[in-house]
Amino acid sequence: MHQSKCIVCKCKLKVRQRRPVNKHLRKYLRKTFLIESSESDFICGKCSRPAYRQAPFPVLHQASLQNGGQESTCCAGSPPSVRLRVQAASKSHAYCFICKKPGPKLIVVPQQLRTEVFVKHNILITAHSRCCPCHLDFSLSQFHPDTFVNFKSMDDAFVNKTTITELLDTVREFAIKSSVKRMSFENIEYYSDIDLQNMTGLNKEQFLDFHSMLKEHIRETPARSKSTTTGIFLFKMKTGISNSLLATLFGISKSSVRRAIAAVRTMLMQNFVQHYLGFQHISRENVIDTHTRTLAQSLLAEKNDQVILVIDGTYIYIQKSANFQFQRRSYSVHKGRPLVKPMVIVTTTGYFVSILGPYFSDSKNNDASILNHILCNNIEEIKEWIKPNFVVDHGFRDSITLLSNMGIHAEMPAFINKGVKQMPTEDANTSRLVTKVRWVVEAANARIKRWKYLDKVLPTTQVPFIGDYVRIVCAISNKYFTPINATKNNEEDLFMAARMRELLSHSNALQQFVTENNLERRSVAKWVDTNHEYLDFPSLDDNTLRLLTLGTYQLKLTGSYIQEYLGSDCNLQLYREMEGLIRVRLQSRHVSSRSYLIWIRYDSDHIIGWYCRCKCGSRTVGTCSHVASVLWYLGQQIPLSREPGVKDWGQYLDDAAEVPEAVDSSDSEESNIEE
Repeated sequence: MHQSKCIVCKCKLKVRQRRPVNKHLRKYLRKTFLIESSESDFICGKCSRPAYRQAPFPVLHQASLQNGGQESTCCAGSPPSVRLRVQAASKSHAYCFICKKPGPKLIVVPQQLRTEVFVKHNILITAHSRCCPCHLDFSLSQFHPDTFVNFKSMDDAFVNKTTITELLDTVREFAIKSSVKRMSFENIEYYSDIDLQNMTGLNKEQFLDFHSMLKEHIRETPARSKSTTTGIFLFKMKTGISNSLLATLFGISKSSVRRAIAAVRTMLMQNFVQHYLGFQHISRENVIDTHTRTLAQSLLAEKNDQVILVIDGTYIYIQKSANFQFQRRSYSVHKGRPLVKPMVIVTTTGYFVSILGPYFSDSKNNDASILNHILCNNIEEIKEWIKPNFVVDHGFRDSITLLSNMGIHAEMPAFINKGVKQMPTEDANTSRLVTKVRWVVEAANARIKRWKYLDKVLPTTQVPFIGDYVRIVCAISNKYFTPINATKNNEEDLFMAARMRELLSHSNALQQFVTENNLERRSVAKWVDTNHEYLDFPSLDDNTLRLLTLGTYQLKLTGSYIQEYLGSDCNLQLYREMEGLIRVRLQSRHVSSRSYLIWIRYDSDHIIGWYCRCKCGSRTVGTCSHVASVLWYLGQQIPLSREPGVKDWGQYLDDAAEVPEAVDSSDSEESNIEE
C-alpha cells in the first residue's frame, strides 16, 4: 500500500491516517516549526492536534459562539464512521442477514424497501447487506409479514456521512409521500375486501391471482410498480373515471396512466382472454355438463346432448364523430344516439361463450344481419364447433330461415298478429317458455355494464379498443365470478319445467267465461264495490306466489303497481252472481292513457284462475305482472296504511302543465262598475 510521511514527525502514514494541510495548518507550521508546506503535504493526527487546540481559528471561533462561548473539543473533519444506537443488519455479501444462510444466490435490498423497513421496524439495512430472494414478495415489492418477527440484528450501527445523508433523504421522501396519501396497490392488505371490490371489482385473493398472471409481462417504472399498474387498469374499468383524475389519485402523470392502461390491455388480450373466452376455449361437452341449466334442457331441448346458447347484442355508446361517413354508420335510429354493437353469446347459466364484433349500428347492422354475417363467415369456426339451439328475441326474425337451413333450431317469442291487441293463450304460453330461459342474456349484459367505463359515452379515439375491453371484462367474469343463474337444485328445475309443461296445453277458462258473459263492459251492473277486508281471499305465502307466477320478475313490480293503485280512484269489485270472482283495474306503467282490467277467481284455499287484458294476460303458464300485483296485495293482506311501493320523488319537482286558466275581463266586478 502506498504510504506518505508526516511533514512534522516524518513518520509513515497510511491512507486512513493522513490529514491534509489546509491554510490554517500551514500558518501554524510556519509560525511554530518554520516549515513551509503545500496542499499536497500531509500531517498525522498527533502533530495536528496542538494546532486545533490553539485559538483563534475561524472555524473553532464560530463553534465556540454556538456553544455559548465555550471552546469546542470536536475536530474540524468528520470521523470515518458514527455509532448509532439502532438495530442494524449485518454487512456481508457472503450470507443472508436474515436467515444467515450462505450464498451464492443473494440479492441487494432495494433502497425504497430499506427505507420502509427502517421506518416500520427501526432496523437499518445498508447497501452492503444481502438477503435470500425467498424473504421478499416480488408481486407486492415487500418483505413477507413474518420476516422480522424473530430477527436478530446488531445492537449498534456504524455508518458514515454518506449513509446518514442518504438515509435522511429517503426518510424525508417517504414522509412526503405518506403525507400526500396517494393511492397505491403495493400494499393491498391495507384495503378491506369490500373496498378493493368497489375500486377494482375483485377481492384480495382474486386481485393477487390476477396480478400474478400479469407481473411477468409488465414493466415496472419509477413512477408506478407492477401491482399499481394492474390496479390502475382495473380501477379505470370499474369506476370509469377520467385519466386526469386517475393521475391525481395515484400521483403520476396522465401519460403514465395512459401507458399503464395500454400495457395491461395488450397483455391481457395476448395471454389471458384466449383462455377464458371464445368458442375455442371451451368444449361442447363442458358447456352441456357445467354451463347448461336443467330447466332450459327440459323446456327447449329434445335431447340431453344439445347445447343451448342465448344470443343478443349490447350497446356501447360513443361520441359523435367528425367523420361524417362513420357518424352515419354508427348512429342508431332505435336508440337515437351513436353507438357500436358487440354481439354477446352466453349459456343458459350466464357464462360468456364469446363476444363478437363490435359492429356498426345503422340499418344494415341489425341483430339478424349481424347473426347472418357471423354464420356465413364462420367467425371463430362457429359452424365446426357445434350446431346449437339458439334462443333469440324478435330482432333475429330475419335469421330464422338461415338458421333452419343450417340445421340450427331457434326459439323466439311469438308475435302478435296485426290488428290484435292480445296474444292467444297458446302463443302467450310458448313465449313464456322462451322468456324463462332468455332473460339470462339481459342479466349478462347488465354484468358487463357494471364495469362503469363501458357504461359511459366513450370518445371516438377508444373505438379501436372497445372490443378488447368488452372481451377482457367478460373473461374476468368467467374466471372469478359465479354464474348468473347457476343450478343449485336440479330437482327444483325439474319440478318447475314439469309444471310449465303441464300448464302449456291448458286453456284459460276464466277468459272464456268473461268473454261469453260480456264482463268486459264497464257498464255491467253485476259488480259491487268492496274492500279487501270483506273478502274471504286465501292467504298466499312467498312460495305459493312464486308457484303461481313461475318467476320472480313479476313479484319485483308488485309494490310499484299497488302503490299507484292505492293512490288512484280504482276500486275492487266483487261479482254478484258468482262467489269468489273479483275485478280490479290497474294503471299501465308505460302509457298514462291505458289501464287494464283484471279478473281473478278463487275459493277459500286456492287461486282457481286469472285473466288480464294486457298483451300476455291470457296465459296460463304463470301470471303477468298485473295479476301478480293483485295476488300479492290481497294474499299477503297488506294494510291500507302501508306504502308498498317506492318513494314518489315527483313531489320535489315543478310541473309545467299546471298553468292557471285565463279569466275573462268582462266577468270581473270592476268592469261592471265602470260600465
